Amino acid sequence: MSLRLGVLALLLALATGSEAAPAAPGFKITMIDGKTTLDSRELIGKKILVLRFQASYCKACARESAAFGRLYDKYRSRDVEVVAIHVQDTTADTRSFVRRNKVNYPVALDPKLTIGNTFGFKGTPYTVVIDQKGEMVAQIHGQSAAARLPRILDELLKEAPQKS
Repeated sequence: MSLRLGVLALLLALATGSEAAPAAPGFKITMIDGKTTLDSRELIGKKILVLRFQASYCKACARESAAFGRLYDKYRSRDVEVVAIHVQDTTADTRSFVRRNKVNYPVALDPKLTIGNTFGFKGTPYTVVIDQKGEMVAQIHGQSAAARLPRILDELLKEAPQKS
């Protein structure tokens, strides 16, 4: 019986091919308003998810916040969810960052890197793109994400199944 299971597992691994991106870890996080919750598993098959790991003390994050706001405005009606996750930050500092930088996209708090560590976080800013299949298709370290994301998102939206 175990030989059959081993062969089946091997066949499944070969059938999926080596082109598949790694599956994104599922997570649930409360937004900075303290009321709204985001469950990544609810978005699989529905939306592309852009996670922006940032912090109030990150100067590059502040510089790019306006560009992320424009990105959010451009793509939110096209089944793309942009969420900033403030890491190693306090609620007060995060709210101050949001006010100071006029952040218009959803923001959550991950003070102990519970979620960040599951995504390979190494420092701010860090951006992860999860496609509609739940796969991590891009991981961008540093401040080039705002410039690189439109090309990545447009390509994913072209590949996405059209809604009827």
